Amino acid sequence: MTSLDRKTGVSHEGAAIPGKARRWRAFSLLAVAFFMTVIDLTIVNVALPTIGRKLHFPQSDLQWVVTAYALTYGGFLLLGGRAADLLGRRRLFMTGLAIFTAASLACALATGDTFLIIMRGLQGLGAAVVLPAALSIVMNMFSEGAERNKALGAWGGIGATAATAGLLAGGLLTQYAGWRYIFFLNVPIGAAALLLARRVVPESRLRSARRRYDPLGAVTVTGALVLLVYAISQAPTAGWASARTLALLATAAALLAGFLVIETRAEAPLLPLRLFRLRTLAGSNAVAFLLGGSFFSLFFIGTLYMQQVLGYSALKAGVAWLATSVTALALAGPAQILVTRASAKLVMAAGMVLIGAGILWAAQVPAHGHFWANLAGPLFLAGGVAFAFVAVSIGALAGVTDHDAGIASGLLNTSQQIGGAIGVAVSSTVAATHSRLLMSQGHAAAAALTGGFQWAFWVSGLTALAAVPLTFLLIRRTEIAGAVAAALQQKPPVPAPAE
Repeated sequence: MTSLDRKTGVSHEGAAIPGKARRWRAFSLLAVAFFMTVIDLTIVNVALPTIGRKLHFPQSDLQWVVTAYALTYGGFLLLGGRAADLLGRRRLFMTGLAIFTAASLACALATGDTFLIIMRGLQGLGAAVVLPAALSIVMNMFSEGAERNKALGAWGGIGATAATAGLLAGGLLTQYAGWRYIFFLNVPIGAAALLLARRVVPESRLRSARRRYDPLGAVTVTGALVLLVYAISQAPTAGWASARTLALLATAAALLAGFLVIETRAEAPLLPLRLFRLRTLAGSNAVAFLLGGSFFSLFFIGTLYMQQVLGYSALKAGVAWLATSVTALALAGPAQILVTRASAKLVMAAGMVLIGAGILWAAQVPAHGHFWANLAGPLFLAGGVAFAFVAVSIGALAGVTDHDAGIASGLLNTSQQIGGAIGVAVSSTVAATHSRLLMSQGHAAAAALTGGFQWAFWVSGLTALAAVPLTFLLIRRTEIAGAVAAALQQKPPVPAPAE
């Protein structure tokens, strides 16, 4: 069955909205796949020391178990989103899920460091195809307004919960089953999702007289993002002022500038710059960037503090993060209600305030800290990230037409992942620099490490709070609330600006 997009003149194969029961069955399956890809961003963190010992990793290369995933994940999201729109969203979802599941099995069977790193990169590529395809399917299944906000609210809550649950799951599996099971876990879940996808998930794609691609745009933006993530991941080791880091950053900037020029002239651009006329979309992506930068830095620095200063095991560090997961789970439901009945703008700002306040509270941790006295409060408070995740997921897609659903969802996830990569690189550099300085002044190792982590927490906390003024400046309440009100009154939603 096909339907016509009135704004673009492009028809959508399979675009008819399925019945309510089928929509939510499909949503559940897509959410499981989303949960898997997000959890793999953090599940390896607490297992890294064990993986390093078992596979005899050089200490300098151990970071690549995390970085290889983030590099391909962040670098290919935009391309994955546009490919889903053109080639079929369910088809691309299943392709990405197959790649992700197969790479997970290969990671679990790895016997050497190089093979594990390559397979982690392949996992990230699969995730970059799965995520925008899955989110754009959700966009096409639910009409804009209250029901879509409910779905996107649940989606945001799942993302916030998965990120923290990964740390707990990594600790439990590493302690009781072995590090390989953090990857084996994906295999039966991914296989089951693949078997059910064709039956449960509706297909949709853009159908026009001919499929028009933007190969130059795809090459330049993907190259720019991959080089950017690579440069910032290596900067703490090579040095931010080193010739290699500066050359990589300059090349990434040149490619990004070239991409913007290409997009203004392309007949069918990979990233239509007209999307940024939607101030709420632009603002939500800016907030998503700062959200990723602050929240993933909290995970990174917090886990190092627990293991290197307090001497926590992988399991104990994972259990400690349960405090954040509990709050995120508890707030996911209220966040969905508030963005629909009150204001997504205020919910987004409140979420970023809670994250920032929690991280700045964590900046007070001492060298000989205790969980309940020094960590529990900040971690519970940072669980307010559910408010931000839910509101950002809705704001970044408010007013977006079916024609641009895949690319808009890819852009949202790219903003979060690139923000996270930059945030982790900056916070690790700050921590290492101040720790070395304190050690050179004669401080004990624990005190020097704690001092470095405190500075990193300050940077991350202020990053989160910087999103609050952006929220009030850029997010338009009417672009979200108008669609909700129209849906509740059973009127057509407020249309997106014309191209």
